[in-house]
Amino acid sequence: MNKPVTARNSARAKPKQVKGKPEPDVKAKSEPCAQEKSGKTVKVKPDQGAKVKPAQDVKAKSESGAQVESEKNVKVKPEQAKDKPGASRVPRHKSKQVLTTPPASNFRRNLLLISLEVSGLIIIAVSAIMVILGYSANWFSGTRFFTSLLPFAIGVLGLILMAVALLIGWWKLRKWSQGRAALLAPILSVSLALVIGWFVMQDQFVHAFSHFRTLVGGKQEASRVTLAHQVYAAYRRHDPGLLHKLINRAQGYNKVIEEAANVFDIDPNLLQGIAAAESSFLPRDSKDGGYGLFQITLVPKVVMEQAAAHLKVAKVNLLNPRHNALIAAATLKYYLDEMNNDLFLGLLAYNIGPANGGLRFIMQEYGATDFITVQPYLQQLPRDYPIRVLSYSLAFRLWQKEGKLLAYEEGKNALHIQRIGIPGLLMDF
Repeated sequence: MNKPVTARNSARAKPKQVKGKPEPDVKAKSEPCAQEKSGKTVKVKPDQGAKVKPAQDVKAKSESGAQVESEKNVKVKPEQAKDKPGASRVPRHKSKQVLTTPPASNFRRNLLLISLEVSGLIIIAVSAIMVILGYSANWFSGTRFFTSLLPFAIGVLGLILMAVALLIGWWKLRKWSQGRAALLAPILSVSLALVIGWFVMQDQFVHAFSHFRTLVGGKQEASRVTLAHQVYAAYRRHDPGLLHKLINRAQGYNKVIEEAANVFDIDPNLLQGIAAAESSFLPRDSKDGGYGLFQITLVPKVVMEQAAAHLKVAKVNLLNPRHNALIAAATLKYYLDEMNNDLFLGLLAYNIGPANGGLRFIMQEYGATDFITVQPYLQQLPRDYPIRVLSYSLAFRLWQKEGKLLAYEEGKNALHIQRIGIPGLLMDF
């Protein structure tokens, strides 16, 4: 029969510890055996049981820490793998910026579309206003309140309301098209602008623009329109055969005339008209003291100095067509500056010259302010001089533009000629 194992025997029979494995708690197992043998109750101190738990806790913590560390290493490995060549690495925060920030090309494209749309709308609005107000000014012209002024004011109010309604409709159309066709609004705007621009360029709209200029320019514009029609009427009365002769004679002098015009910034057709009125392109010495192609007589001293400086000569030769043309251009430029670029007064001063104080002295003496008010104080020949010059200039302009001389009274030639305009007055009429 086996003997019970005592505490001493348990100590002797203590098994060897295996390296790497925790040592079993032999003391805790032997104490119950001794208790059974003695029959006494032995209390186990709490410290003896607590000594094992910290070691186990440390081991658990170390194992958990190792596990966490291994998990961290596992989490890092995929990020390290993304750094390998060939792998696409797009950080999350950068991808959000790419999605929210539009490319520069899209911004430029949207800016271009908006610019085209706004430009088209501006062209449409300006053309419509000029045409409608021009026709309205002609239909309701007069000074009576109920037949002229009040209907015109009502028409302007209706134009404003119509413009507001069209803008609201366009805005709704634009909002509707944004979700369906972003290019619809710009294409529609540019297309309408091109169509309206084509209609405006037709000859039948000349009267509308003329009335609109008169409406805005007032009395001054009305007087200029009157003078322009005097030029058109003078061109209509010219013999076409005589005009063709003048054009053919001018061929030998066009080169020097264009040079002089470029030097002093004057329309070449205007200088051609002066030469036609002065000498008919037959340079000669006249009985009244005129010389050469432009029949130069007395000119201001500063004009002769300018011409000599450009020609690089000590003394100009009035019989030389090149010298003569430069002096004529310098003289006309001088008088245009003196008359505040009023073409009719400038031509009139060119014809009168510096004798008797010139045109400025005459206007100051009689209180005249423009070409119309000074006409009663002039003789017939100088008074008609600007009209004759400009009618010849118009013939040269038509030959240059059309390759032929148009009959003013035939078909729609009158409107077409008015659209081409008078040289020197092209920006005003």
